[in-house]
Amino acid sequence: QVQLVESGGGLVQAGGSLRLSCVASSGIFSLYVVAWYCQAPGKQRELVATITSGGNTNYADSVKGRFTISRDNAKNTVYLQMNSLKPEDTAVYYCNAALGSLRFWGQGTQVTVSS
Repeated sequence: QVQLVESGGGLVQAGGSLRLSCVASSGIFSLYVVAWYCQAPGKQRELVATITSGGNTNYADSVKGRFTISRDNAKNTVYLQMNSLKPEDTAVYYCNAALGSLRFWGQGTQVTVSS
């Protein structure tokens, strides 16, 4: 069982930055593929970015060039650096860790971008 705790959300003006963190309780977190998802009110949860155990990354088209996902396996932590934020980025951001058929979710952190 892996427990994920997200932090770093908040209220920011358009054009600003935030860094989200996802800390895992498991010592084998380095083996997991980790992803950030977002869910805006009334919308489905959407994939934002992923990072593999080897550090390969992928991004949704809407965040390419603005968001960066990274991981520090020594700290069991995955980050999402969010720059040039837009009001449409407003959502609850969730961390997901996957290994084979195992999938774990965090509780989410709210990001609100004002215009």
